[in-house]
Amino acid sequence: QVQLVESGGGSVQAGGSLRLSCAASTYTYYGSRRMGWFRQVPGKEREGVATIDADSSTNYADSVKGRFTISKDNAKNTLYLQMNSLKPEDTAMYSCAARLYGISAYPLSPNEYDYWGQGTQVTVSS
Repeated sequence: QVQLVESGGGSVQAGGSLRLSCAASTYTYYGSRRMGWFRQVPGKEREGVATIDADSSTNYADSVKGRFTISKDNAKNTLYLQMNSLKPEDTAMYSCAARLYGISAYPLSPNEYDYWGQGTQVTVSS
């Protein structure tokens, strides 16, 4: 059964930090070739933030490089997104996603993912 459940969102002042978690079912976690974090602001398209492959190689959006870190814990079937030096423009609904079959050449494209969590809101105030 595919299951992705995010947590860890909240409100923080600019410059602060948050860590998002995405708990996955065993089937999803070990069956995924790639997992990632995406974000969306109302009225705008969903954008890729960071992805991690089964071999732990990562990709980041330019806007978050050096500030965000994606990681995973195999013992807990959980995907993380550590967000530091947060900016107001990071405010969005953050969702995790999983791609179960194959690896695409566009890791940050939302269209490449098969399954999605329900999302967790992150609000950064100035």
